[in-house]
Amino acid sequence: MAVALGTLTAATSPSDADTRTAADPAAVVREWNAIATDTIKTSLGPRPSGQAAIWEGFVSVAVYNAVVGIEGGYALYEWRERGPARASAEAAAATAAHDVLVTYFPAFQERLDTAYADSLAALPAGQARDRGVDYGKRAAARIVELREGDGRFADVPFTASPAPGVWRPTPPAFQPFIDTWLARLRPLLLVSPRQFRPAGPPALSSAAYAEDVREVQAMGRKTGSGRSARQTETALFFSGNLVEQVQSAVRDHAARHRLGIVETARLFAAVNASATDAVVTAWDAKLHYASWRPITAIHLADTDGNPATTADPAWEPLLPTPPHPDHVAGHTTVAAAVARALTGVLGTSRIDLHVPSQVTGTTRFYGSADDLNRDVADARVWGGVHTRTADVAGCRAGSDVAAWALDHYFQPVAGDGTRPSPRTRTARPDRP
Repeated sequence: MAVALGTLTAATSPSDADTRTAADPAAVVREWNAIATDTIKTSLGPRPSGQAAIWEGFVSVAVYNAVVGIEGGYALYEWRERGPARASAEAAAATAAHDVLVTYFPAFQERLDTAYADSLAALPAGQARDRGVDYGKRAAARIVELREGDGRFADVPFTASPAPGVWRPTPPAFQPFIDTWLARLRPLLLVSPRQFRPAGPPALSSAAYAEDVREVQAMGRKTGSGRSARQTETALFFSGNLVEQVQSAVRDHAARHRLGIVETARLFAAVNASATDAVVTAWDAKLHYASWRPITAIHLADTDGNPATTADPAWEPLLPTPPHPDHVAGHTTVAAAVARALTGVLGTSRIDLHVPSQVTGTTRFYGSADDLNRDVADARVWGGVHTRTADVAGCRAGSDVAAWALDHYFQPVAGDGTRPSPRTRTARPDRP
């Protein structure tokens, strides 16, 4: 932990630090995204939950308001207080990110304060910086105020009794259902956690269920599977912290495409707020349907009443099974929300992402949303931790979440500051 904490102030990449100049004001948004990601990762550790996306969403919408409130061009998120004239959007962005992080991660205050001092020191002293700092503080305070009583860490019991098809703790750790409160968290954008709740898993007696089990049993097993080397690498590639992978890829995209400070802040807000609500949507479905994981389904196939499934009590998945139900897959829900948010903001299905993986030490290029969604869905089946149906349903739900979000938030405003009506939904080429 001490080693990890020591990395916080160095969380930004050398290229980000070197480009924090008057010619690249957007660098401060990328830097504080990197600092936020490092803070969240270090605080949560290897927690197999979607919780990281929640905090990224809070920080990103605060930074978005801080920047857009000064620079204009887009509708503020749940706020009407525009920034003062000739204020520094860079100072506002750094302040908003710092204050939100300190509020939710007070143990990191010393290191966050050091990073914040560095950010301000890189900006010209004077009235513009001071005005930006003041407005950034108000932007952060607005988000903190909005999130009061939102259901974080509430006691949400999992009460389903073990039965065929019903989730129960899985080997080898047999951990209880983690972070059940995510299923009842008030979303950032959606009206309710169940707004895009997908249909349930197939009936145990169905041919679709048997096909799901047979596929993951053959392709997701730890040894003796039907996977190719490339398929195994894909499973491992997406077995780590997906939220962290997304942040790195979006930072790289924004830097390579030289997005300005407003467009960078908007891109992170759209991506991370959509990911936040994708996690809430996924956990709502997990708690509601409480479907057992592949390892349980395969071990207990002789109890499911389906003659087309075969029990194998010795079966093990390639990857450790996370401690929450199968339907729907959190990874695919979040990945699809991110992909749809990107295509919506960028106005094209070409997302141009270089996604890194700390697990494999490699980077993959994704030119289209389709390709990213396909690989993440395949990875969870080939890792032995999700059924195909859970993956596809999650992907569709995540895409719907982000499409709705972009119809209602982060939209351009007219010269008089008014916002157009929500756009009509159109067919999406990135939907599987």
